[in-house]
Amino acid sequence: MAARVLGKESGGSDSRFFTTQKKGEMHELRLELHSTDRTVKVDAVKKVIASMTVGKDVSMLFTDVLNCVQTGNIELKKLVYLYLINYAKSQPELTLLAVNTFVKDANDANPLIRALAVRTMGCIRVDRITEYLCEPLSRALRDEDPYVRKTAAVCVAKLYDIAPELVQERGFLQVLHDLISDSNPSVVANGVAALSEIAETSGRDVMKITASVLQKLLAALNECTEWGQVFILDSLAKYSPADAREAEGIIERVTPRLQHANSAVVMSAVKVILSYMDLMGNQNSDAVRSLTRKLAPPLVTLLNSEPEIQYVALRNINLIVQKRPNILENEIKVFFCKYNDPIYVKLEKLEIIIKLVSEKTIDQVLLELKEYATEVDVDFVRKSVSAIGRCAVKLERAAERCIGVLLELIQTKVNYVVQESVIVIKDIFRRYPNRYESIIATLCDNLDTLDEPLAKASMIWIIGEYAERIDNADELLDT
Repeated sequence: MAARVLGKESGGSDSRFFTTQKKGEMHELRLELHSTDRTVKVDAVKKVIASMTVGKDVSMLFTDVLNCVQTGNIELKKLVYLYLINYAKSQPELTLLAVNTFVKDANDANPLIRALAVRTMGCIRVDRITEYLCEPLSRALRDEDPYVRKTAAVCVAKLYDIAPELVQERGFLQVLHDLISDSNPSVVANGVAALSEIAETSGRDVMKITASVLQKLLAALNECTEWGQVFILDSLAKYSPADAREAEGIIERVTPRLQHANSAVVMSAVKVILSYMDLMGNQNSDAVRSLTRKLAPPLVTLLNSEPEIQYVALRNINLIVQKRPNILENEIKVFFCKYNDPIYVKLEKLEIIIKLVSEKTIDQVLLELKEYATEVDVDFVRKSVSAIGRCAVKLERAAERCIGVLLELIQTKVNYVVQESVIVIKDIFRRYPNRYESIIATLCDNLDTLDEPLAKASMIWIIGEYAERIDNADELLDT
């Protein structure tokens, strides 16, 4: 933040302020901070902020920096306020000296300065300051400029974090509810964001979406910023429609968000649609089938993003396919791992493949998993071998093919592959008793290579369970 403020006005050339200063710099800075030349003063504050950003203690200059706040220059004011936010906790008494300036700036003719004053007072988490914040905040929430109102809305959430009883006493929650009816979509979005944050902090439903509020949220959805859309969609996801008709109406308004460029907006829209689908009848109804078809493409598109976004999308898709696997049942191929996928993405894709695999796709999946079992990452190889066993447990008709692949992998004689294969074959034996014991001989041949506790325990269970069919079971156990 500090570095951004510094570089903003001068096209990034302010990096010179971060160079190491010589001895006695505090004395020099103090002189510069009291300079009558505005440029010298701005540069001095920038040097102070730069030192603060790299971890130097410049709290001894508090009163000197504070004196610079009496200016009409927005750049200088922003820098001073940034400094105040940083040192307010350690110098609460001195911060009180700035209160008059905050109150004065909150009445400034320039809306940017009014908003800046209210935002800074909200960020200074000092109890003594909060008493002085209420009056300017109350005015800012009803300010004629939407920028000031939207800044004040977020400030209410910050104030609630420090003094919840004060927010209720002054009726700020009611004012936030009124902001949802504001003519400016950004103000509506910030009002919703503040109420959502307060609801999370307090554990109470302070949002209370009524039919009229619902229409205002849906109207603002088309016009506010992408992050505003996320807040509105998340609050809609918590709303319970009265009936299937209302749910369908909301979904119709939300569906265009599935094509949004921002992945957070897409995921929030998916969340709303999924939470309302239960109200729209059974899975075979035309409306639900139509929605199911619409949800697959945006989810698949998310997998073309950066690995970090892919990972978050995959975590969400993992939950979605547990409830509604039919949404992505024909898209299993997009979850096949690419050679350059990071390991955390590959492991998530494996989980989803197992959940989506069916008798129609098992042959393709087994070919993929067999390929993964020859990769270099040991953890991924183990998970891939384990996935073959989980497919066998899930699909009875495909169990024999899965066991065939596991036996091929055991023949590779790669130690960790053999051990993981033994562990999953034990699970297959438990799921289908007395069906595949013909492979026990192959397992016994690899007994000497087992050195991991879980693999040994699995082999002991197999030998114990099928002891009457193994001639030298007691000898094997002794080894």
